[in-house]
Amino acid sequence: MKSGTVAVVGKANAGKSTLVNVLVGEKVAIVSPKPQTTRDRILGIRNSENAQIVFVDTPGIYKSNTVLSDVMIRTAESSAKDVDVILYVHDGHKGIVDSDIALMKKFLSYGIPMMIAYTKIDILPPENIPSDARKLSEEGITCDVYPVSARKGKNILKLEEAIAEMLPEGEPLFPENVLSDKSEKFMIGEIMREKILLKYDQEIPHGVAVLVNVFKKREEGNIYDIDLDIICEKANHKAILIGKQGKALKETLSFARKDMEKLLDAKVFLTAYVKVKDDWRDRANLLKEYGYEDNPQSDF
Repeated sequence: MKSGTVAVVGKANAGKSTLVNVLVGEKVAIVSPKPQTTRDRILGIRNSENAQIVFVDTPGIYKSNTVLSDVMIRTAESSAKDVDVILYVHDGHKGIVDSDIALMKKFLSYGIPMMIAYTKIDILPPENIPSDARKLSEEGITCDVYPVSARKGKNILKLEEAIAEMLPEGEPLFPENVLSDKSEKFMIGEIMREKILLKYDQEIPHGVAVLVNVFKKREEGNIYDIDLDIICEKANHKAILIGKQGKALKETLSFARKDMEKLLDAKVFLTAYVKVKDDWRDRANLLKEYGYEDNPQSDF
């Protein structure tokens, strides 16, 4: 059978995590319309009759002047150097500019087989696709381009088959029942962060981290107690996150709890506290404490 690893890379908001979730067939990565939704390297595993594809979802490449952003970019780049195939995800709706070409060439320079998923074809004029494909070819980007729509499921099977074909022959890297390398506790924190990204304005979510302090199943009954901290950078951000008489936070927690209960298939008692840590995204000791490691080692 075919078995191997595929780094999913590209600019922020290209649709990487959405595509990975669709390819895996389960939600293994959070999604939102905001840049830098994905902060960690997350494995999503697709098992089929003839192949096991281990997708490595990486943080999007995004210009930002914080230490956290630098760590995220290095995570994406290092993850792409230790795989069998690179799947570069490009937002076709945004066209192709010089920075796209430069980034594609950078990943091509790693010497690893690469293919391009040209996404969001459901919301762009069909004539843009051959035009952009020609532009890529003229710029020396000669790898295969697969126009897809993750939202509509268009050409997803064709892309999956093409990826599997590029992988080496070998035994599965993970047991068949494993869908991700991340724990339930990790996913609880990510669900909370996803709901903050979806509920609040553009700037505040970027400065938020979530720490899960308590994640415990009760001895009796199918119930989990979850206690977490929501870390923000400024006192006024804390006020916005909590809202008038705590309304905003209560709504966000209710929103998150529903997805947590779905993930755990259990009832959840959720408590959260909002704390301020000034400029935590630029403080290496806090980044480490919050789990944002620089250049994480590969586990496969």
